[in-house]
Amino acid sequence: MDTDRDPTAENAMGDFLRARRARLRPEDVGAASTGRRRVPGLRREEVAMLAGVSTDYYTRLEQGRERHPSRQILEAVARVLRLDDEAVAHLHRVAGPAPRRVRRAQRTERVAPPLRRLLDTWNDTPAFVLGPALDILARNRLAHALFADFTHADNLLRMAFLDRAAAHFYRDWERAAEATVATLRQAAGIDPDNERLCLLVGELSMKSPDFRVLWARHDVRGKTHDAKLLHHTEVGDLELHYETFTVNSAPAQQLVVYQAEPGTPSADALVLLGSLSAVPGDPSVPAPDTATDATRD
Repeated sequence: MDTDRDPTAENAMGDFLRARRARLRPEDVGAASTGRRRVPGLRREEVAMLAGVSTDYYTRLEQGRERHPSRQILEAVARVLRLDDEAVAHLHRVAGPAPRRVRRAQRTERVAPPLRRLLDTWNDTPAFVLGPALDILARNRLAHALFADFTHADNLLRMAFLDRAAAHFYRDWERAAEATVATLRQAAGIDPDNERLCLLVGELSMKSPDFRVLWARHDVRGKTHDAKLLHHTEVGDLELHYETFTVNSAPAQQLVVYQAEPGTPSADALVLLGSLSAVPGDPSVPAPDTATDATRD
């Protein structure tokens, strides 16, 4: 099966440009709004004029007929469309070389034993390792307890869109869902040949109308750091901050660490969660290996 740079479309660059063009109004870019508009957003000719290219050339970009735009043209279009740094980087990726055949991913992605041991030494903060498709490949005991409300805590996308627990676990579900989809969109641009990611997008597109809407927006955002407003059935509301670290020995993997502000009710709630999930005689017992579940078909 052949695929393009976007696992759900044959014209990744064109879909991205159209989605971002539709979100801008003429007044957003200092252009006069004239005539009746059949579709929302800027017209192609308006983008072309502001970017300094012909309407015909920009049309070819959106239609996928121009496969080798220069860096200067991409930067000009990005400026007109008000793209941030992450979206600009994504545009350059999807405008890159011709597609390759889908690379079959391994059945499982493994976390190196030293990293797993490191996770298990953190008893006071939830920590877990993500794969490129946001599969939870490994987690420590407190992360296992934090996600206990979910039927299958194996993938952040499945958890947010396919599990009933998401509605009460994420106190701001819409924000969490938007951020997760934007992170997956970035991953799709970085590794478009990842079969696991392609299958996940296909599954979510079939099963979740909410996912389809957000995926079509083409938002792009890396998972770096942010606040999470959560609710756990056993310890109540939590406000946690996370930091994400690249695993240098496995660059496709990310280490995510949650923490609460010291002295806050959230910090107390994490302590309580840790005590409730402790195993008598061995408080640092690691959570089960979730790698196999995370990559199931």
